[in-house]
Amino acid sequence: MLSLDFLDDVRRMNKRQLYYQVLNFGMIVSSALMIWKGLMVITGSESPIVVVLSGSMEPAFHRGDLLFLTNRVEDPIRVGEIVVFRIEGREIPIVHRVLKIHENHCLSIGLQNGHIKFLTKGDNNAVDDRGLYKQGQHWLEKKDVVGRARGFVPYIGIVTILMNDYPKFKYAVLFLLGLFVLVHRE
Repeated sequence: MLSLDFLDDVRRMNKRQLYYQVLNFGMIVSSALMIWKGLMVITGSESPIVVVLSGSMEPAFHRGDLLFLTNRVEDPIRVGEIVVFRIEGREIPIVHRVLKIHENHCLSIGLQNGHIKFLTKGDNNAVDDRGLYKQGQHWLEKKDVVGRARGFVPYIGIVTILMNDYPKFKYAVLFLLGLFVLVHRE
C-alpha cells in the first residue's frame, strides 16, 4: 500500500512541482558525481573507495569492508603495505598485501633510475598472486596500482555486494530511492 500512496502523491503534483522534484533528483546525482571526482583528485586514486569482495585478506579485512585509498606518486611502495591493483584483462580490482619488492637499477646518463616491481599475496591465501597475474607476468608495477589502503569501515560495503549478487534488489533499491526523491517535497 505504501507504493500506491507515492503514486497518488505524484498524480496530485502539478507540472511545476514535478519538474522541481526531477531537478532536485538531478542535483543529488550530479553532487554525488562531483564529490567522487573531488575525492579522486584529493587522493590521487582512480577509485578512492572500494569494497572488499572476497575473504582473501582475512583477518585484516573481511568481505564487505569499505576501504579508503590513496595513490600518491611520490610515496614508495613498501613490503607489508596493502594495495589495490588491477590486472590487465580483469575488470574487478584485487586487494592484497605486498609480499616482496624487486628493484632494477639502471644507469642512464649518469643518474640512477630505480624501477620497482612487487609481488602480492592475500593474507588468507596459501600462495602468492603470480597465478592471478596475466600470462608471463611475474611482478606488478606502479602503473597497476589503483590505490593503497589507508583506512576502512567494517562491513558497510555489504550493501554493494548484495546489489551485485542480487540485481533485482539493486533495481528495487534504486527505484525506491528515486521515487522517494521525486515525491518527497521538502
